[in-house]
This record gives sequence, structure tokens and C-alpha cells, in this order.
Amino acid sequence: MMRALFAGVSGLRNHQTKMDVIGNNIANVNTTAFKSSRVTFKEAFVQLLQGASRPPGNTGGINPIQIGTGMNVASIDQLFTQGSLETTGQPLDLAIQGDALFVCSDGPRRVFTRAGNFQLDAQGHLISPSSGFIVQGINADALGNFSTAAAIGDVQLRLGDKAPAQATDSITLSGNLDANADIGDTHMMGITVYDSTGAPHNLQLTFTKTATGAWDWAPACSTATVTPAGSGTVTFSNTGSISSFTYPGAGSGVTLTPTGGGAPFTVAINPGTINGIDGLASFTNPSNAVISSQNGYQAGSLQSISVDPRGVITGYFTNGVSRSLAQISLAQFTNPSGLLRSGDNTYLESANSGGPVVGFAGGTITSSITPGALEGSNVDISAEFTNMIIAQRGFQANARVISTADDMLNELVNLRR
Repeated sequence: MMRALFAGVSGLRNHQTKMDVIGNNIANVNTTAFKSSRVTFKEAFVQLLQGASRPPGNTGGINPIQIGTGMNVASIDQLFTQGSLETTGQPLDLAIQGDALFVCSDGPRRVFTRAGNFQLDAQGHLISPSSGFIVQGINADALGNFSTAAAIGDVQLRLGDKAPAQATDSITLSGNLDANADIGDTHMMGITVYDSTGAPHNLQLTFTKTATGAWDWAPACSTATVTPAGSGTVTFSNTGSISSFTYPGAGSGVTLTPTGGGAPFTVAINPGTINGIDGLASFTNPSNAVISSQNGYQAGSLQSISVDPRGVITGYFTNGVSRSLAQISLAQFTNPSGLLRSGDNTYLESANSGGPVVGFAGGTITSSITPGALEGSNVDISAEFTNMIIAQRGFQANARVISTADDMLNELVNLRR
């Protein structure tokens, strides 16, 4: 009779544990990247009343006689199934598709998380706002290059970074020079070019028709001295394609020396493919040739950032330049369900999780990162409420076992009155 009481008590206690897990799952139904848990039961110690015996001859054998003493919790498993993704539009909200985790650190220890609602602190570190742990990865150099020998460390975005100026060293021409223009007619075109400090200079090219299919051109700039002096030539075939292009002084470019001080810079001119019409051409149409592009720019400040599916953080500067700033690392475990929960949506490595394999999305890690989104909880409300009913009925049934065993004990005590 006492065994029934003990079995009922074990059922009550362990169904309460199941209810605790269900309650925690439901409480975290809207927790970012929360992974639900489930409870499994196992039979507890079994008391052997009589052992089994072999068949003695013409009769059969006898099975063992055993009585169970209740049940215990077999496991509380973490279910690392994918949660649904919710678009937030925030550039530093990141969601993982796959079974990897973000790597964070507070200095002496590393923790792992699926919650990608990251922010920047006062020093530009990428952090998890609930704990202050710094996201781990590698930082690019000043030119936006990643070193293959770089160690995984704190991701820090240098928000005061500048993109250095680049001197113009090439301009491109395109358009038409009128084949029916009169000898001596001119056509001017201009564009702003930049020296090594980012100072702008207005470079002008003046084309003068000298003969059928032939034009001279001369560069000029009001804020810089242009050398060599003189003019170059451009000629066209009778089909309108460019035949030749020469520089003043038969050089390979024109050099601008800023009059206000500054390093000289040489500009090469791309008139298009010889015998082609992809640049300058000469047809019987009004002249509309222009300097279509140049490759210099002023210095710029970091304006905005974005993250790609490989976790590369790209910075966009006010001068139109973009470059890589950092790359976020990910970690994979052989048994992610073996990780230890440590609060704040973080996990710790355990003896049965296996060691972390740290790498990058799209490389050693097969998972990918979705920027501008967060992973939701993987709690299934309908399943949790069904499990709640099952736990409740299991608790009631075990309570009834205790009540019935108590009634039987009461009858036994009252046999003698």
C-alpha cells in the first residue's frame, strides 16, 4: 500500500516539473530567439518480488514478478528548432537561419546566443543590450581588407572613421563631335576633379575643329597649372569611329599642379576604344560630347552601415565610398541541446555540447544571417496548451491514486474497532 502512495507522490512531483517547464515555455512565447523545452519521463526503481525461471521440462518457465515504485524525470530537452523571422528594418537586428549561434564575450569568458538584437555602445562596440556582452568577430583594416591571420575578438565600429580623399587619375569622354561642324568651331566640356587632399578643381577641355575628321583639344583649369602646355589631337574615320587620340607634348596624360599648394596629380583621358564608338564619335549630329566620369573624390565621414548574409558589416561614407568594417563570427556545436542556459538569452558550453566550431557564415559555418530581422520564439502555443491538459490530467490521476491508497489504508486501520 505504501508503494502506491510513493508512486503517486512521484507522479505528482514530476508532473509538477512538467508543468513548470510548460509554464516557462508559455512565459517566453514572445522572447527573442527563445528555444522551448520538453520533459520526458522514465520509470523509477523497480522492486523484484520473484525472479524468472527456466522451463524445467514439460512445463513452461515463470516470468519475473516486479512492482514499480513510481517515475522520475528522464530529461528536459532543449528544442533547437528554427523560430520564425520577423522583419524589423533595424540594420543591427540580425537573425540566424540554421543551427549556429552568435559568439559574445565579457572578456574572461565567452557566451553564445541566438538573440541578434544588437546595438552599439559609446565606444562603438557591437553589444547585446540585455547583458552588455560584446559580439565577437574580426575587424577590417583602414582599407576594408580582412586578414586571414586575424584573431577573433571584439567587433568595434570606428564611427569617427574617415574615408580618405583620392586624387583623380582618370576621366572618360563620351558623346558626339559634329562631323558637319565648320573649321574653327569649338566645343567645350568640363568636370570637377580632385587632388590628393580632396580639393576640387574644374578641368575644362576645349575641342576645336581643324580639318575634316580632325579636332585639336586643349585642357585648362582656373585653380591649377596644366602641363604640358599646348594641345592634343583626335581624329575620326569616315564612318565616325575614333581613329587616334594624342596628348599635348605627345605624353600619356595631363598634369595639374594646384596653384594654392598641393601635390601635382596626373590625369589620363579615356576617349574610348580606337576604331570604336563607345567613347567619342563623329557623326552628322550636333556636338554633345561630355566628360562622363572621373574617379577622384573628397574625404568622407561614415554615414550608415549595413550587414550582409555573411555577417560582413559595410560602412557607407558621405563621399560615396563604401568599405568593409568588420565581420561577425558564428559558432556551431555538435550537440546544441547540451548547452547550458545562463540567462539573458545566452548559453554556455557544457561537457556534452561539444566544443564550439567558430567561423563565418557562408564559409566554415553553413548557417546564414538575415539582417534587419529577429528570430522569434519557437514555442508552439497549441502544443503547449495540449501538454498542459495532459500534465493536469496526469497530476489529477496521481492525486487520485494517493486518495484511493489512503482510503484503503483507512479501511485497513478500521478493521478492528
